[in-house]
Amino acid sequence: MFDISFSELLLIGVVALVVLGPERLPRVARTVGHMFGRAQRYMNEVKGDIQREMDLDEINSIKKQMEEASSSIKQSVNQLGSQIKDPLEEARKAVNELEQDTEKVAQSLANNTKDSSQPATPDNSSADKKE
Repeated sequence: MFDISFSELLLIGVVALVVLGPERLPRVARTVGHMFGRAQRYMNEVKGDIQREMDLDEINSIKKQMEEASSSIKQSVNQLGSQIKDPLEEARKAVNELEQDTEKVAQSLANNTKDSSQPATPDNSSADKKE
């Protein structure tokens, strides 16, 4: 804070001893010491408050960055989900169509099997031709 050497402090002490005298010097020195201590505590409090404000600003900045990163990740996940969902829906449609086609083929095979297992009935038109 101040650049005061030991020799300068000694000179100030000698002048104070001469001006104030030996009886009042200890009381004045004690009072000056208390005032100096109060000034130091006040300066430390101000430094601490400034540091807390800076830390709070840094924390708010980090919080904002985290929220931005979170929203970016959420957006990416939603996009990825929709990219996966679209082909999945197409695959489901294809499977449903294949299932329907398979059911149609199975029904037609079942109908063909029923038709071939029934005995042939005489056709009246061929009987008419024989007579």
